[in-house]
Amino acid sequence: MPIILNGSGLTVEKLVAIARHNEKIELAPEALERIKVCRAMLEDKLAKKEVMYGTNTGIGEFSETMLNDEQVKEFQKYLVYNHAAGIGDPAPIEHVRAALAGRINVHAHGNSGCRPEITQTLVEMLNKGVTPVVCQKGSVGASGDLAPMAQAALLLMGEGEAFYNGERLSGQEAMRRAGIEVPGLQARDGLATINGSNLLTAISAIHIYDMERFIKQAEIAAAMSIEALLGNLKPYNSKLHELRGFKGATASAKNIAKLIEGSDLATGKMKTKVQDAYSMRSSPQVIGAARDAIAYARSQVEIELNGVGDNPIFVPEMNLTLTGANFQGSPVSLPMDMAGIAITMVCVLAERRLNRLTNPALSQGLPDFLAHEPGFYSGMMLSQYTADHLIVEQKILSTPASIQSIPAAADQEDFVSMGMNTALKNHQILDNAYGVLGIEFMAAAQALDFRKFTPGKGSLKAREVIRRHVAHLEVDRPLYSDHNKMKDLVKSGEILEEVEKAIGSLG
Repeated sequence: MPIILNGSGLTVEKLVAIARHNEKIELAPEALERIKVCRAMLEDKLAKKEVMYGTNTGIGEFSETMLNDEQVKEFQKYLVYNHAAGIGDPAPIEHVRAALAGRINVHAHGNSGCRPEITQTLVEMLNKGVTPVVCQKGSVGASGDLAPMAQAALLLMGEGEAFYNGERLSGQEAMRRAGIEVPGLQARDGLATINGSNLLTAISAIHIYDMERFIKQAEIAAAMSIEALLGNLKPYNSKLHELRGFKGATASAKNIAKLIEGSDLATGKMKTKVQDAYSMRSSPQVIGAARDAIAYARSQVEIELNGVGDNPIFVPEMNLTLTGANFQGSPVSLPMDMAGIAITMVCVLAERRLNRLTNPALSQGLPDFLAHEPGFYSGMMLSQYTADHLIVEQKILSTPASIQSIPAAADQEDFVSMGMNTALKNHQILDNAYGVLGIEFMAAAQALDFRKFTPGKGSLKAREVIRRHVAHLEVDRPLYSDHNKMKDLVKSGEILEEVEKAIGSLG
């Protein structure tokens, strides 16, 4: 069943299905009708010479410049040309696909003023697998993601470049091979395609999906480490967290307790401390705080996915044109800065548990650095170095981008969100996070191998999955291959999927 885009109801999950899994889409019939009504209003206003920003005026600092009838026809082409000014490597295909889907959902409201052919062509591009080549860098996240979206808009004129069936082609050739008619650009069409924070929002939506899965895996790793360190299990009683009231902490505690169910540690057979270090007993509070931050970011991203992010905005039922700043990326960039910080925080916590697993002074009797012959073998001593490198990079990247505004366009655009910087740095934060958590998983599995008791059902299944990919460290070997395998394993979500099959869904 195709996903219907109608201006509302576009969730993070639906966007991931479209972008990552190539789910087909349809434009809702009522949305198409709204687009037609809005276009008719715009053309009537054009005929009456009503001033409309970016339609019969210049843009940015040139917004006071009026265009004549001949210039109105040609202006959209040159607007797209001069905005296609990005730099750097192409953005991942799934990011661009998600941005196109988001833009279609904006048009579906019937407030953007473009011709229906423009929106319908974007639908065809998604369904037939034509993805514009879009430079990752160049957007300041206000007036929309102008540079990357302009590169996408080039295809609407049969120009630019696109990926199609695994090849990088000219836009004209990609559209020809896919059998998509090039609609060209008329009044308003170009600006209606580029004037929203669609790429940074699309990337953020995909990151939210991946962050939420990462958080659940962080809870699995925490459970394994806590068991390996003979942790006192009272801190994971959900009643403790319900008394405080934070939803994220309560969910996290329930998950950790569920993962440890069936463990000999839970029966009282194993002697534990009265109170463990913060990196163990604070795990629900810290991971829970990240859960709450990411939940808030999701709410903001989904509002943006279903809102009218454009300028100007046309209101047919009131015969009204409103000029404002609904392209401003701050409502997404600010919470996504927080989401990136949350992932870094969870990794800092994971590294402290890793330290306890490998540090002979803290590991509750585990072999030094989890080595079979400490001193002759160094075990996982150097794995901590690698995790530390990744975390320092994450900390640097966790500086908020949303406060880094640099004015542009002769100070007409004197505050911008820098939301694309947020999206790009979050991508690297998350990539590093897979490595950090992969190393904790590897150490926790190694530590549990040394313990002579039965772990919880969730921990046992996680260790089983890890052992399919990385062998127990009996004698020292180069670990870079293991680290990369573990990073890929965390990124794939296989541990999470297998554990949930074994014990049921994590909240």
